[in-house]
Amino acid sequence: MNNLDYIINHLGEERSNYFGAVSPPVIQTSNFCFETLEEMREALKREMDDPFYTRGVNPTVAILRKKLAALEGSEECMVFGSGSAAIAAAVMSSVNAGDHVVCVQKPYSWTNTLLNKLLSRFGVECTMVDGRDPANYQNAIKPNTRLFMLESPNSGTFELQDLPAIAAIAKAHNITTIVDNSYATPLNQQPIKMGIDMTVHSGTKYLNGHSDLVAGVLCCSRKKYQEIFESEFMTFGGIISPHDAWLMIRGLRTLPIRMQRVADSTPKVVSFLENHPKVSQVIYPYSPSFPQYNLAKQQMKAPAGQFSILLKVDHLEELDAFCNKLKYFLMACSWGGYESLIFPTGALVDSQNYSESDLPWNLVRFYVGLEDPEVLIADLAQALG
Repeated sequence: MNNLDYIINHLGEERSNYFGAVSPPVIQTSNFCFETLEEMREALKREMDDPFYTRGVNPTVAILRKKLAALEGSEECMVFGSGSAAIAAAVMSSVNAGDHVVCVQKPYSWTNTLLNKLLSRFGVECTMVDGRDPANYQNAIKPNTRLFMLESPNSGTFELQDLPAIAAIAKAHNITTIVDNSYATPLNQQPIKMGIDMTVHSGTKYLNGHSDLVAGVLCCSRKKYQEIFESEFMTFGGIISPHDAWLMIRGLRTLPIRMQRVADSTPKVVSFLENHPKVSQVIYPYSPSFPQYNLAKQQMKAPAGQFSILLKVDHLEELDAFCNKLKYFLMACSWGGYESLIFPTGALVDSQNYSESDLPWNLVRFYVGLEDPEVLIADLAQALG
């Protein structure tokens, strides 16, 4: 990536505009005023690019947008109040009533809800395919197919898609492609350079990195940015606050250091679990035992911090006992911060919102944070017994 240090530490930060402050200010305002009606009239013409009303453009958010677009290698970036909002805007900008979407199996749960429950109410149909074989996307195409929804790696079980191959299929049929790039981050994977049209992120995760805000990111072309800005973005208003944008700029400062720490620590934790008799399987894209290991190394520059295990237990009570004994791995649903986490599928038992999950009840998703890997390994050892 060109000038990574410059992008993270300086891009978009016109310090002479705000008293030479090293850290950019939080422009905590809803409105921007003008001295003459002509100025206001001209500003409204540029509402997509210049501050007029913070629901559209805010200067603090604009700094963040420039950095994220440069990291992802895209022309433009939009920042939302959540990853789900970014995904919804990207998807809804690509389909109309009667259209067809092809989506990877086992995506993020709210992506699944959007495609198979919400949009189906408006005549959009969806086919779920095993994304490990690009031919499955090719074979699922119908005359009304308008969108391929990808997530590489997937949530929970981390299957990958061959992004250049699927992008080529899509372009041959004039189909839009979107990929959720939250797992890899732009530092480790840049799908737009592989031919993908739009990338989305849960900015809550690695991009922020401190578990103190919720945000979503959508990176795309200038043309697509204009389309979404004038429709889904301004209409639904799912924006990030200026203060949260400032926090996310702060988080980006340490992104390379955090990702390097995660890349160094996670394989050590994975190696311990792969050799433990109470673990029947470890699912980790950068493990040589992973079926798509070669593709993972080809598409991603370095490993990330998430993996899953299948615990060798017969009863839910045994899963509970393991999880409850852990002291350094917190039980929580997110990831990407400084703290190490687990999310056991067993938590979904009896949950009305996730009753349709096809993940095994003894699967535990791990996220390795910034703690010393030896401390994490010792914690796992005592919990496994």
